[in-house]
Amino acid sequence: MKTTLLKNKFLFVMSAAIALSGCKTTDWSKVTYTTTPNPLEMHGDTITITVKGSIPAKTQAPKEMITLTPMLKWNGGEVALKPLVFQGEKVKEGKGIVVAKKTETNFNYSERVAYRPEMRVSEFTAKAVTTKKDKVKKEYQLPKLADATVVTPLLVMSDEKPVMGKENMPRIIPMGIDADIHFLISQDNIKATELKADDMKAMMDFISGSQTAIKDEKGKKTIGYNKNYDIKGISISAYASPDGEQDKNANLAADRGKAATKELNAFFKKNDLMYLIEVTDTTKTENPKTGKVTSKVTKTSIEDKFYTLASTPEDWEGFKTKMEASTVPDKEMILRILSTYADLDKREAEIKNISKAYTEISDQILPALRRAKLSVSAEKKCKTDEVLIQMAAAMPDSLSAEELLYTSSITTDMATQTAIYANCARIYPNEWRGHNNLGCMYLMQNKIAEAGASFEKANQASANNAAVLNNLGIIAMKKGDKQAAIAYYGQSSAAEANYNMGRINIMNGKYSNALSNYGDANSFNAALAKLLNGNSDAAMSAIEASNDKDSGMGNYLKAIISARKADAAGVAKYLNAAFAKDGSLKEMAKTDMEFVKLKDNEAVKSLVN
Repeated sequence: MKTTLLKNKFLFVMSAAIALSGCKTTDWSKVTYTTTPNPLEMHGDTITITVKGSIPAKTQAPKEMITLTPMLKWNGGEVALKPLVFQGEKVKEGKGIVVAKKTETNFNYSERVAYRPEMRVSEFTAKAVTTKKDKVKKEYQLPKLADATVVTPLLVMSDEKPVMGKENMPRIIPMGIDADIHFLISQDNIKATELKADDMKAMMDFISGSQTAIKDEKGKKTIGYNKNYDIKGISISAYASPDGEQDKNANLAADRGKAATKELNAFFKKNDLMYLIEVTDTTKTENPKTGKVTSKVTKTSIEDKFYTLASTPEDWEGFKTKMEASTVPDKEMILRILSTYADLDKREAEIKNISKAYTEISDQILPALRRAKLSVSAEKKCKTDEVLIQMAAAMPDSLSAEELLYTSSITTDMATQTAIYANCARIYPNEWRGHNNLGCMYLMQNKIAEAGASFEKANQASANNAAVLNNLGIIAMKKGDKQAAIAYYGQSSAAEANYNMGRINIMNGKYSNALSNYGDANSFNAALAKLLNGNSDAAMSAIEASNDKDSGMGNYLKAIISARKADAAGVAKYLNAAFAKDGSLKEMAKTDMEFVKLKDNEAVKSLVN
């Protein structure tokens, strides 16, 4: 705050002339002083007072001492500060400021006092005692030295930002399954035993499970299907092992892919899953003469779009992978052959020369490479919002944690949100977001004890979680424990924790730190920090851009900003707006030292007196 330094020449000791009338050199009427700031200000729970003065020559009686005891006085009480002692040149063994008889004497006084609420409406003054040879000659009260106290930092709001745990429910769930069909050497026909293998049975179950038959009233005839998830496609990669002629292997691999496709199509037809590879279109035609309507059903194959086929004539990559994992004799030599020879026929010939190893290769490795690899991709749509809301209310235990978290995020009723988060915390006690978000709901309802308990459970489920630490800091502030809050915020990496530290820094008088905390945020507290840091224009811009710009306190802050800019018209405008929103602010304004210098202004005095 730009302090208007009150610099008066005053009768420092009105009755001193009477008390010291016998001394011609006692004349303190020419003493000048400056009190900074005036009015006094509270910052960080402390009032700091500075007085600078000048005592002209021929003012202090050479054998007398004057002890000044500054004090803050209010209606019904006072507090004394450290004294200030002046002494004449002839006072022996004194410890005060020696006032020269023939030259000017300057003095400085500085003191800090802990702020108390009663000091908000008070005045800074002093008592004086004149002594000579330890005998009191006169005691008297000095005039007011400054008004007290500006307490604008106390306007800081409790605007801490909690952090909710975010839901991560996918709107579409990807699904899939793989299986292999193995073939005999040089064969492309599929053995029945291959279709009964566990991986193939699992794949067929997965495909058929994509829909559920709807039966008629008797439960016998299928009248339709409900789709459980969408089969999006099947990729078939067919291979031949790297033995034999390349041309024949190329045809063999392709034929194995076709055989796998044929087998799948047969399965689709048998299980009424032809929708996967056929589009059925019905065309209706009306006879213009008879009016009879005939229908024609057309089936179009989409096999080329549904299947992705690829073939590898000689699966050398698969061969290398299996060789590396094998215990085949001369394995290292065979691997060197693979890296040495790019010509595939030369590779095969060199490997076959290692007769003992090749026998085990034929038995252990090559059969696994004669295959068709099938990969089914599918997508499952999540439940609709309407269904989730109904289930969250009626059967929450049937929903996953992600579904509960998502359902709460799409509701606007606080009671419903609280109930859903409570169920999530109950059903999934190791899921930190349920406890954390329930705590946030309690916090919004000012249920501090319940919120704190929920955040503690969240911290147990996810120790040192940035969101939870931030929220525990808020609880600490609600309980008045700034040090604990600082510790929690300091451990949290959440951006909200940095913002929340702004309030504490304002309370501690660290306004530049608060500016850093708020960054580009436009809020009441951010505007207050800018004002307290000495930038009135930036403060006005911030409050005008905030959600509080039209609130009672928002307008009150704008009135204070105007007062610091000596804008009486602005003070009147914004105080009237503030009073219209909140009538209780009228009494605050009457005792607010921010407006003391404008109390006699015609535009303002009716509002602050």
